[in-house]
Amino acid sequence: MPNSQPLTLTAVEEGGAATGLTPAQANWARVNGFTGQRGRLLALPGDDGGVAGYLFGVGAAADRPRLVYGLAAAALEPGRYRLAGALGDPTIAALGFRLGAYRYDRYRKAKEAVELELPDGADGAEVERLVEAAFLARDLVNTPSNDLGPDALEGQIRAFAARHKLDVRVIAGDDLLNENFPMIHAVGRAAAEAPRLVDFSWGRADDPRITLVGKGVTFDTGGLDIKPAAGMLLMKKDMGGAANILGLAHAIISAGLRIRLRVLIPIVENAISASAFRPGDVLRARNGSTVEIGNTDAEGRLILGDALALADEEAPELIVDMATLTGAARVALGPELPPLYTLSDELAAGLMAAGLESDDPLWRLPLHAPYEAMLASKIADINNTGQGGFAGSITAALFLKRFVKKAKDWAHLDIFAWAPEARAGRPFGGTDQGIRAVYGYLKRHYS
Repeated sequence: MPNSQPLTLTAVEEGGAATGLTPAQANWARVNGFTGQRGRLLALPGDDGGVAGYLFGVGAAADRPRLVYGLAAAALEPGRYRLAGALGDPTIAALGFRLGAYRYDRYRKAKEAVELELPDGADGAEVERLVEAAFLARDLVNTPSNDLGPDALEGQIRAFAARHKLDVRVIAGDDLLNENFPMIHAVGRAAAEAPRLVDFSWGRADDPRITLVGKGVTFDTGGLDIKPAAGMLLMKKDMGGAANILGLAHAIISAGLRIRLRVLIPIVENAISASAFRPGDVLRARNGSTVEIGNTDAEGRLILGDALALADEEAPELIVDMATLTGAARVALGPELPPLYTLSDELAAGLMAAGLESDDPLWRLPLHAPYEAMLASKIADINNTGQGGFAGSITAALFLKRFVKKAKDWAHLDIFAWAPEARAGRPFGGTDQGIRAVYGYLKRHYS
């Protein structure tokens, strides 16, 4: 049975001593070798033989994750808890705990929740909006493609829009051709469920225009350049860009930031059938450029190209796109550190600083202009894949840059949206990346 009264989780720094313990509890900690080791959780005995509370090691300050309390939430039994001891920033402590308590139980019997009594001084509204944003993204990424195809993902976005009282416009099927989104149509036309572009806005018309674009590939076979079986196992997460953009939109709207927000989510399944687009095809993009298809498994940049071209037509202050775009990004920086691309030094510095503050790190990689030669085509304006296998994440970003001309600033995040191993505040599975970094930057500039 979960505890009815909150149990105290007392944080202890490496080498420090917990206060408020009975002599028996202090001796218990000593004989168990508890010295505040990061992630170490020790139950304290009560007078009735039950658990009176817990000690939790937060480690040394030099190497402590900002969301370290997520490690405790992941290990605790269901019940209610309160934080005490060396908390640091109470808002970050509460956020870490709540994010670490996430469970995805749609397909199995749900467990009782691990709940937190908000610590004194914590910004409860901020914690709640960032937890809701992360959980929205995680739930969508974790849902398998048989339950989250293009129709269902559109339905989830419509439910989101209804919650926030927003109007949604959807352009689907052959209407994409009629309204000049040929690359979205080409990538998704082979699937049983039609390709589409979802478009919604929020905020006052006279506020600075910020547009978010998220890659919504609900499953990626690789198309006719088919992936091997192992390469398809995680392709339910190929809509992770859309999921994280939706979570970011929730945080922005909930906080009431002073921006005119627009969200564009191109949704497709990259399937194989008689109508699939082919290697060697030449597609004409929304912005009029022609694209030779070097590989049908580089489909995400195609649908983003059309969506970015639409976003750019309004010349907004800022466009941010997120996409699970390249395996090369993971080779370069691993699963925990998404590459960030932008031409603006100020924007890059601001996004990375906001990410460090909220344990949502980004790392800038260069838009190295000479690498554009790798995207050369002998018959079209550009090829959708780089030649030679080098700098795959950079060449993908350079491809996207061609579709942004009028916007004042643009940032591209090549996210993974998956935690292959659990870590502080991020259980195994679908995960949020980039939400808190971008939100923190926008909050600083547009509150």
